[in-house]
Amino acid sequence: MARIKLIADAGSTKVEWCLVEGKKKKIVRTSGISPYFLSKADIQSLIKKELASRVDLSSVDEIYYYGTGCANKANALSVKKALQYHSPDASIEVTHDLMGAARGLCGHNKGIACILGTGSNSCYYNGKKIVSNSPGLGYVLGDEGSGSYLGKKVLQYYLYGIFDEELRGRFDLSFMTNPSEILDNVYKKPLPNRYLAGFTLFLAENRGHYMIENIIEDGLNDFFF
Repeated sequence: MARIKLIADAGSTKVEWCLVEGKKKKIVRTSGISPYFLSKADIQSLIKKELASRVDLSSVDEIYYYGTGCANKANALSVKKALQYHSPDASIEVTHDLMGAARGLCGHNKGIACILGTGSNSCYYNGKKIVSNSPGLGYVLGDEGSGSYLGKKVLQYYLYGIFDEELRGRFDLSFMTNPSEILDNVYKKPLPNRYLAGFTLFLAENRGHYMIENIIEDGLNDFFF
């Protein structure tokens, strides 16, 4: 009988789980998991509510979890314990999402792998392991080019009054918010990085406007250079 494997690609905004049994595959998507913002109990609860109802976790033999924040050993251990609660008999590997990107992109070959999601990261992979990468500094100090970074730029243009009348009107219609509510979400409420990344939708909807193109180009230049 084929061993049942569960592979997770976990970001701050969403997690994609792939259950593999022989040639059969099942994809399940849940809310994001960032161990910098969620405790072990929070992660355990999220898995119970959003994954365990759709996947028999007790039958899983192997779990390979590639997650944001899991280069940090304490974070990786927190995620591993949450998974062990639901799959006590499974062998579990929890590692950085960048390793998942490198393995998926490069296989056993050398190469450069990058992640541009809610956050951002990059590395040089030698075909077996990551041998060099820029530190992931998170949405406050880094994450250049990411969803949270670009979303932050959108809010800066809005709050500083840089957007022209047309874009400001479109923003107001799209989000129905105000400066006080924005600052409250960024500084007082949980998961501010996910909140910031939500404003990238405005960029996608308004491609072609020179201010939007400037935000995108500047953000990607900050990532690459």
